[in-house]
Amino acid sequence: MSREKLIVILGPTAVGKTRLSIDLAARMHTDILSGDSMLVYKGFNIGTAKPTAEEQAGVKHFLIDILPAEASFNVTDFQARAVERIRKLNICGCIPILAGGTGLYIKSLIEGYRFNTAPGNAAYRQELEHLAVEKGKGYVHAMLAQVDPAAASRLHVNDFRRVIRALEVYHFGRETISQDKQQAADLLAYDVYVVGLCRARADLYERINARVDAMFTAGLEDEVSGLLRAGVPRTAQAMQGIGYKETAAYLCGEITRDSAIGQIKKSTRNFAKRQLTWYRKMPYVHWYDVGTMPEKSLLEMVYNDIAGYFAAKGEF
Repeated sequence: MSREKLIVILGPTAVGKTRLSIDLAARMHTDILSGDSMLVYKGFNIGTAKPTAEEQAGVKHFLIDILPAEASFNVTDFQARAVERIRKLNICGCIPILAGGTGLYIKSLIEGYRFNTAPGNAAYRQELEHLAVEKGKGYVHAMLAQVDPAAASRLHVNDFRRVIRALEVYHFGRETISQDKQQAADLLAYDVYVVGLCRARADLYERINARVDAMFTAGLEDEVSGLLRAGVPRTAQAMQGIGYKETAAYLCGEITRDSAIGQIKKSTRNFAKRQLTWYRKMPYVHWYDVGTMPEKSLLEMVYNDIAGYFAAKGEF
């Protein structure tokens, strides 16, 4: 049975994924699926660098603005929606473009991860949260290490939401949260060409810093203020995103404006490093240094490489 076709554009934040994905989608007459965990939320526009209304009008985008700010969204939610949309586009004869920045979302989709589905238990979660307050997060993480060492070694003690979920899964589903793959690493879930974008570190960091400054110029403070006035709690999952939690802290008088901007820049740079570390472990990525060529040259190179990849199989 032939696999569905897919193109993925990944890379660290601010590297240039949005521009390339839109130009490539227009060139190939296809649609874009967002692989970013923050773009699903309505009203979170500036701080997420969400494609503008004009950009979305030129090329169809999916998995953007699909949830209210208070909703939760996770990798299994993403998988279900993405799989359905990819299938529909393939049936129409299109090769969809998945543009993303959330490493687990991208990797889990193209490698065919299956996650367990043990139900949640609010009382147990609250118990673990109280334990963390009384005895520290390390104590709860140690509880996980006793029952699921593999999950404990993978999850940092401060990744507390997932630590709690792992314990919840074990106690109520009698299963581990370790991911199973439908296919071996050399047989991906899709017939996919994965484009990885990179830049010299100094260049990328300069772009990140400039983007943060541009976000404040564009009205990030007003956006966050409006969300807070609308009743979006600071504890909401969407409000934990980089740029939003710091700006909310500034607006609530907890830190200065300059401190908020500095923290956002630093957190975004660290996030970019983690993204690159994650993506570098994916051996099937075709890397392109976007800082060494004009946008038009990059587009031509990527388009020709993709065309050659699928044409070699008689699929383009």
